[in-house]
Amino acid sequence: MNKINLNAKKVHFIGIGGISMSGLAEVLKRDGYEVSGSDDVKSQITNHLQDVGIHVFIPNAAANITDDIGLVVYTAAVKPSNPEFSAAKAMGKTLIDRAELLGLMLRGYEYPICVAGTHGKTTTTSLMAEVLLESGLDPTISIGGHLRRDGTNYRVGESDYFLLEACEYSNSFHHWHPYVGIILNIDADHLDFFGNFDGVVRSFRQFAQNIRPDGVLLIRHDTPGFDEVTRDLPCRVITFGEKGARFWTDNIKYDDTGCPSFDVIDGETCIAQIHLSLPGRYNMLNALSTLAAAVMLGIPPKAAAEALTNAKGVKRRFEYKGTYNGARIVDDYAHHPTEISECLKAAKNTGAKRVICLFQPHTYTRTRNHLADFAKSFKDADQILLLPIYASREAFDSSISSKDLQEGIKSNDGNVIHLNNFPEAVIFLQQNLMPDDLLITMGAGDVYFVGETLLSS
Repeated sequence: MNKINLNAKKVHFIGIGGISMSGLAEVLKRDGYEVSGSDDVKSQITNHLQDVGIHVFIPNAAANITDDIGLVVYTAAVKPSNPEFSAAKAMGKTLIDRAELLGLMLRGYEYPICVAGTHGKTTTTSLMAEVLLESGLDPTISIGGHLRRDGTNYRVGESDYFLLEACEYSNSFHHWHPYVGIILNIDADHLDFFGNFDGVVRSFRQFAQNIRPDGVLLIRHDTPGFDEVTRDLPCRVITFGEKGARFWTDNIKYDDTGCPSFDVIDGETCIAQIHLSLPGRYNMLNALSTLAAAVMLGIPPKAAAEALTNAKGVKRRFEYKGTYNGARIVDDYAHHPTEISECLKAAKNTGAKRVICLFQPHTYTRTRNHLADFAKSFKDADQILLLPIYASREAFDSSISSKDLQEGIKSNDGNVIHLNNFPEAVIFLQQNLMPDDLLITMGAGDVYFVGETLLSS
């Protein structure tokens, strides 16, 4: 391929076992680079990397930084005290983080497409991937989830199209200069980094300003911060959403699984019909933005609509896992109040007798910053089961817990129970799930193990 110019023959990844880092390592391998990496533990991902010729060291160690390495890539989770980071710095190696690497990689592609937004970017990137692939455009793809289509989170293509999920956390997407940039929505999240909502808006503003002057920003017309983000941009600005946007939906109907069918209107002209196999209004808007982007790329709208109708989406987004005692089990990644509310609305439209939500809060700061909104977001669940907070990157914080959320949900008339751990949750569900229930295991941590345990019991 030789599309990517990094001024280095060998690249080493610290934290190569991550879902994004592993994909990027393989893209570079396919582009002709010698690639190595390290991680703390073996996994299916590291085993796969070994199989394709990438040497993976377990665990991190200073000796892994050899003289022949020209570039060291690290994740945001890597601290300066990391032995490989310290060794690379002492040896005068060039160190860049994952976002910077992606910025360099994108320069080798004529049509970078970056999907941003507080909510829905993984699903929308997966939908865009389906459209590009079915249109025969042979894209390179990097996505923060596994496509249900083939189970992968990346793809190496031969064309000038590079599709990328663009995360706002730590301003990662400021390194990229897309031809097509999509902003699905803007909401208050990652306030541990941004401080407040204005900080979030400023970050999306910078992303929009980085879109190439000959490119286009696709943005939901009613998203908070719209005026600030779109003010005096050098690129074209195209809106999608409800009537009043350039691209909007009409004749919306939901089937008995909560999946929408709808017309796509461009101005006043119906250009396509979509019968989505993903539930909820939020997925309808994700699909709408995808079709609008396809039009901007010159893909016939009816061809894009057919690809969207057949799209399977991404794992952990309202993913049907199986049936236990006549109850359907679904898993979803929702971990922000807005996401929870939309997901549960979709669940309510499935015709389930009861919607039971097993929720694992994600990070202490998010739980604290959005506690009041979390407490109001479960109104479409007939029963809420709370697990302890999943700390993720954060240190233990005794000042906030799931029991605080439990009290908030109770004050909003929610039927809520606190469970101390996974085994307790499994036992409760074994004793209480009934036919025609819908159980949603929900959160960005490892709550899905509960549903999988039930199904294997």
